[in-house]
Amino acid sequence: MVEAWYMDESQEDQRAPHRLQPNRAVSLQQLRRLGVVYRRLDADNYETDPCLKEIRRAENYSWMDIITIHKDKLPNYEEKIKTFYEEHLHLDDEIRYILDGSGYFDVRDEDDKWIRISMEKGDMITLPAGIYHRFTLDENNYVKAMRLFVGEPVWTAYNRPADDFPARKQYMKFLAEEAQ
Repeated sequence: MVEAWYMDESQEDQRAPHRLQPNRAVSLQQLRRLGVVYRRLDADNYETDPCLKEIRRAENYSWMDIITIHKDKLPNYEEKIKTFYEEHLHLDDEIRYILDGSGYFDVRDEDDKWIRISMEKGDMITLPAGIYHRFTLDENNYVKAMRLFVGEPVWTAYNRPADDFPARKQYMKFLAEEAQ
């Protein structure tokens, strides 16, 4: 089961858990109010998993690939890790399914505070278009993930500030409606 918490303000190693003391856990319901969707799937059988097949059909995830993030597997590893950890948003949803290993997705809440979401094998997350977020490996330094897209993949990340994009404005409207 996924675990999430509010982060401390430490600038030390981004791969560390960065939990507040005392810990302030974040529930799946709180994540859902931010538009973050979490699912748990059978990563050992992802190639034939009927649940994954149904999610892909229902959500129209027509394109996918698999990325391995490890210093021995990813070209320009150090540069990519820095890029993934820069706060940014996308104009489309970001869908990631962890097939092996682990890492963290950090998202901003409605008060602009960081929430860290610990992801491991079997976890699938959908981050809505327009949410500020970032990704980092954890201290295991390895993750293998499936990336899913509706239609052709769009890799463009818009670093903060990116508040003038329609996707960001639509996301902020969504948050305002959730708060009512």
